[in-house]
Amino acid sequence: MTQLQDVISDVTAEAEELDRLVAGLGADRWALPTPAPGWTIKHQIAHLVFVFRLAGLAASDPETFNARVAEAGKDFNGAVNAALAEHLGDPPETLFAHWQASREASLTALAAVPEEQTVPWLVRPLPPVVLACAGYMELFGHGQDIADTLGVWREPTDRIRHLVGFAVLTKEFGYLARGLTPPREEFRFELTSPSGELWVFGPQDAEQRVTGPAHDFCLLVVRRRHRDDLALTASGAEADRWLDIAQAYRGPAGEGRSPGQFATTRR
Repeated sequence: MTQLQDVISDVTAEAEELDRLVAGLGADRWALPTPAPGWTIKHQIAHLVFVFRLAGLAASDPETFNARVAEAGKDFNGAVNAALAEHLGDPPETLFAHWQASREASLTALAAVPEEQTVPWLVRPLPPVVLACAGYMELFGHGQDIADTLGVWREPTDRIRHLVGFAVLTKEFGYLARGLTPPREEFRFELTSPSGELWVFGPQDAEQRVTGPAHDFCLLVVRRRHRDDLALTASGAEADRWLDIAQAYRGPAGEGRSPGQFATTRR
């Protein structure tokens, strides 16, 4: 993983790119359905408000965070839906302001945590740099839904290295989400960055290997593209299975995307 300030800087840049997508939209376009079933653009931004507020609370007030998560644990999905509903009635300009304020407060709180400490989180405590990378993952995935809805191509940048590293670190999530036992065998990932640099993870002699463009890898692990529409290659039976179930987040996998749904994706 990269240093915390580096991740925070790139999360900020990614968020500002998303701001430019939604800032000028009228209320009718905020209500457009996105590829996530049942979710509009407004749902996507409201979800990001929820996630970043939660991360900010974890970093700034761990005791309150733990108490709220314990209470929500009785019906966590209900708590998430209630948090979304809190903002869905807001006018777009109000929700947009909440989004900007929540992420600024979250990133400020994370930046104040010493890098050697951990921050409580939903599954287990995380170093602040890893939690910031998780925030980048959320931003990338939900931002992609909004871009797809608006028919906008987002030019890939090497900022995605934070998501790549996070997805490698959490490669067992796809197994756990389906009640499967993650294999003990190590994987090798060889991924080409948008700038042409080769990013490698895992032992060089691993039999299970995933290769291809890093941007395609990111689209796969946030389940915004089907593997058939991506230029990723697996060597080894387990690596091939992993491409079918890969996800960089805990919890239900969701429907994902179907083959050919975004056939015009540029590379």
